[in-house]
Amino acid sequence: MNQVSTANPSILDAWIAQARLHPLAASGLGLSLLALLTLLLQSLASLAAGGVSSGLTHGLLAGAAGFGATALGASAGIVLRNVGQKAEDSMLGFAAGMMLAASSFSLILPGIEAAKGLTGSGLLGALTVVLGLALGVMLMLGMDQFVPHTHESCGDCGPGAERLNRVWLFVLAITLHNLPEGMAMGVSFAQGDLAVGLPLATAIAIQDIPEGLAVVMALRATGMRNLQAVLLAAASGLMEPLGALLGLGLAGGFALAYPIGLGLAAGAMIFVVSHEVIPETHRNGHQTPATLGLMAGFALMMVLDTALG
Repeated sequence: MNQVSTANPSILDAWIAQARLHPLAASGLGLSLLALLTLLLQSLASLAAGGVSSGLTHGLLAGAAGFGATALGASAGIVLRNVGQKAEDSMLGFAAGMMLAASSFSLILPGIEAAKGLTGSGLLGALTVVLGLALGVMLMLGMDQFVPHTHESCGDCGPGAERLNRVWLFVLAITLHNLPEGMAMGVSFAQGDLAVGLPLATAIAIQDIPEGLAVVMALRATGMRNLQAVLLAAASGLMEPLGALLGLGLAGGFALAYPIGLGLAAGAMIFVVSHEVIPETHRNGHQTPATLGLMAGFALMMVLDTALG
């Protein structure tokens, strides 16, 4: 029996072993989760006192739009049976550019402005958003280390990854990608400010379309049948309304929770772009079209932020 237990440790044992192997990531994940819990409890207390966020409806609609855009992109996989790798890398580069611009123009800058108004100091305002950025990075780094998933470039990651089917590892990887996008939409609408939330939600919905198609292609590469790949890729978009609900909860409590939440969402999105999306677009030697796609996405988001903000 002991040999069986040693050969097949429980998921808890695997997590403990991973924490001992990566103590800094484990500490960062614990700290970020504690901060998230504190913000959520503050929000629940505000809700119980009757302080319902005016942006709740808008935030949930934005999350639903993200899901719809992902499903739309996935449904294109029914017709497009084959997309060249260069085109796929260019589409992902475009999505990365929009995420980077959205993090800058629709999360970090409004966060600094809001924090500056609350603290009365530009320096304290910037440091408040930096705190949120750090929490977002620690959250995503910890999840990357402790949630089993897979990457094309480096294979299976996380404790217990060997226990799961490759398809489910890929689904968990998509979840790690979509969660911060949903959180960003929720946080951006938390104060009911359409000038902040509308450009961001529009940008994320636009870049979700090529992302949905790219997920279909990746799932097909694992051997999944076309219709199953389309349905699973569409379902992956459900993380966006769930993330939006979480984002609304995070930033709906005390006043400084809003700029901290904006920074947290930005940190999480920038981490995903740098850690996941850009390396994936460069993996096949298509750095130039991927970079051009990134610049096009960045420029489009800049225009959207100016036109809708």
